[in-house]
Amino acid sequence: MEGYRGLAAVSIVIFHVCQYALPQQSPNPVFVYMTRFEVVDVLFAMSAYLLTLSYARSALDGGDAHTAGEFLFRRAVRILPLYWVAVIVVWSIRNPTLNADYIDLIEHLTFTHVFDEKRIFYTLGPVWSMSLEIFFYGTLVILGPGAVRLCRRLATRRQRVTVLLAGCGVLFAIPVAWNAFAFFVLRINYEHWPVYFGPQARFGAFAVGMALAVIVAARRSKPVFAGVWPTVLRVTGLLIVLGATALNRSHTWGQAGYHDLSALGWGLLLASTVLGAKGQAWSRWLSWRPLTFVGLLSYSIYMWHEPLMMLLANVGLISRQPEALPAAILVMLVAATLVGALSYQLIEYPTSKLRAIRGRDGRPRDYYPDLTSPEESPSETTPTKKIPTKKS
Repeated sequence: MEGYRGLAAVSIVIFHVCQYALPQQSPNPVFVYMTRFEVVDVLFAMSAYLLTLSYARSALDGGDAHTAGEFLFRRAVRILPLYWVAVIVVWSIRNPTLNADYIDLIEHLTFTHVFDEKRIFYTLGPVWSMSLEIFFYGTLVILGPGAVRLCRRLATRRQRVTVLLAGCGVLFAIPVAWNAFAFFVLRINYEHWPVYFGPQARFGAFAVGMALAVIVAARRSKPVFAGVWPTVLRVTGLLIVLGATALNRSHTWGQAGYHDLSALGWGLLLASTVLGAKGQAWSRWLSWRPLTFVGLLSYSIYMWHEPLMMLLANVGLISRQPEALPAAILVMLVAATLVGALSYQLIEYPTSKLRAIRGRDGRPRDYYPDLTSPEESPSETTPTKKIPTKKS
């Protein structure tokens, strides 16, 4: 998963540099294609997969799932410190006078800017996605325990799996139906951002990740795909994503339905890894140290890369000329990694230690006499190690 995060972080930086620097009529079709290649859905799918897994296992095999308090506390420790620091710093720089846009600040701090057509991309443009993450957390702490209770009433494991997958199918169908209705029936332009960027329009990738968690929980320890099938899944998923990107043109259904279609492709790509046999060459490549290092820094890179890009452009280190785009991408990748490493060391890693305050049942951590109680398993999405130094 860390390798996938690394790939996503690199792709997002390239996407925004191309989007920022290229004119609408660029002679380079490769870079124009990159302005349509949005990979945020794979991050949504991964988040949903990792966070739904414990609920899926509890629903299928019994046992206690995370309490709502413990789950939300760990998510808050993981997300809020860096997010709030970045929002306040960037907003303060962009609003240096008393006549500042305080509504923008309040909306960003409360994750409600995704519903404001005017301010959705203010302050930090990419963080509209964080509103969807928060919405997903609230949805999961409601649906997760409810699914566990429902499955305990079902007689067979097959019935439980069927019910959970059907629920994921319904969650996926909601944004598909919404986007189609908004585009074909209501004729709403894509520039009405809350219509196509709100949770009602972008929940498909989360639903795909949740379905993948159910399948992984249901398989027990046996790989679902072996031999050539992981490669088939991987190639199929990539072709779906690339095809959706080719259709992602302004003011067309391809633009409105891009994220629904690409979510399926990303789901197949992730499935080829987590449902395949261990030791695949693809998995070994994803474990390449530089790639996982970038994955470790991916949240910090995501939060800081846009204002960093603007800063480098203002001082002349990034040119908006199409012929200078390869150099601009290289400069941004290096700069974003360095700033991400600094942010990780100063903000992410120290604040991640706060998760030790509370135990698995949501009580204060001093309830346990031993802080390494086997009942407490570290979150798969929370940083647990410092950036390696040369000595280590």
